Amino acid sequence: MTFVLIAAAMVVAALAWVLVPLLRGARPAGMAREAANIAILRDQLAELDVDLANGAIPPPQYEQARRELEQRVLEDTKPAPGAGVVALSAAGAWTAAILAGALPMVALLLYLVLGNHDAFSPLASRTMPAAAGAKHDLTPQQVADMAARLAARLENEPDNPEGWVMLARTYYALNRHADAARAFERATMLVPDDAELLADYADALGAAQGGTLSGKPQALVQRALKIDPAQWKALALAGTAAFERKDYRQAVAYWERMKATVPPGSPIAQSIDSSIAEARALGGLKAGAVAAAPPTAMGKAPATPAAGATGRAAADPPTAAAAAALPRAAVSGTVKLAPALAAKAAPNDTVFIFARAAAGPKMPLAVLRKQVKDLPATFTLDDAMAMAPNMALSNFGEVVVGARISQSGNAAPQSGDLEGLSPTVKVGASGIDIVIDRALP
Repeated sequence: MTFVLIAAAMVVAALAWVLVPLLRGARPAGMAREAANIAILRDQLAELDVDLANGAIPPPQYEQARRELEQRVLEDTKPAPGAGVVALSAAGAWTAAILAGALPMVALLLYLVLGNHDAFSPLASRTMPAAAGAKHDLTPQQVADMAARLAARLENEPDNPEGWVMLARTYYALNRHADAARAFERATMLVPDDAELLADYADALGAAQGGTLSGKPQALVQRALKIDPAQWKALALAGTAAFERKDYRQAVAYWERMKATVPPGSPIAQSIDSSIAEARALGGLKAGAVAAAPPTAMGKAPATPAAGATGRAAADPPTAAAAAALPRAAVSGTVKLAPALAAKAAPNDTVFIFARAAAGPKMPLAVLRKQVKDLPATFTLDDAMAMAPNMALSNFGEVVVGARISQSGNAAPQSGDLEGLSPTVKVGASGIDIVIDRALP
């Protein structure tokens, strides 16, 4: 509405600027003729004054001629019928009419062609700032300059926790992890009971230490979890710290708790599943073989959900005796590396051999870990290698068996990994030949 009012006012101003001079230039009909006659009579009266002064005419004749001239002046200046009505010339009238109609229409057409009429949308105020930001992305140098100004300001405002948090996160974005850790330390001194802030501090300090969470970062993580046992970043870091010290059971326990805080089936849930699968494979953990979760701030351990597809807690796993009595489903075969790809793999690169459902979730049903130097290698995947009780081979009729070489040792597929897959086979099949013959894009 404000825009419409301003636009209308501008159109009115433009019309006034153009039309007022046109209207003001109009004259009553016959004015030009009367002005000419008066000028002539004035000249004649001046000639009479000269003749009288020169003695060319006597005074009586001068007076008579002067009265006649004055009478003519009165007659010529007498208003004619309708003379009080102002009449515009035809050209002036048409010009004013055309401009009055055309100017607003031209302005409207120009707006329709060149203007941003989507700005009238209620969503415009939300989308326009983002679009503007896309066109005016800050350069790293500009961000660094802003950080320097903020740091200078905080020297005069050392008790400003929001400023320290902003500065810390800006330093982190610039990969200045040591500076970020120092800023987070100041922030946590001002706000000591913020679990998220403590987790961010631990993350920055770990990055400043070369990527390890041992020592103070781990203590900060545990402090955060005492304040909020479900703080997702603290759980992620706690699991990573356990993974670093090869406590794979504890890593799975933390990551299971983390998974319970994210939407089931989301990309982050799938990423957590991959981390859990890697920890299980490295630790040789069977389904349900997870360490008890550490006690919370209240001294109780929260329920630890199993790594099912839905993220909900599964039923208790069977006892060892009961599990031994159950029939085990299995698939077996041989894994080879194609000669054409042999130069792209190092002897100590990790090889993950896995089986997954032919139709259903992509989470591995069983995983076996070897190295490239072990190839060609025979394998057997069975229910004992299940990632979760409800995700065992015996719960599916058909599977795809694959093998992937990972230079990073990460169980999640990455660009550059080498992989080979079998066709769909029935659970219980043996003699499956898998050739690692392609690189992942």
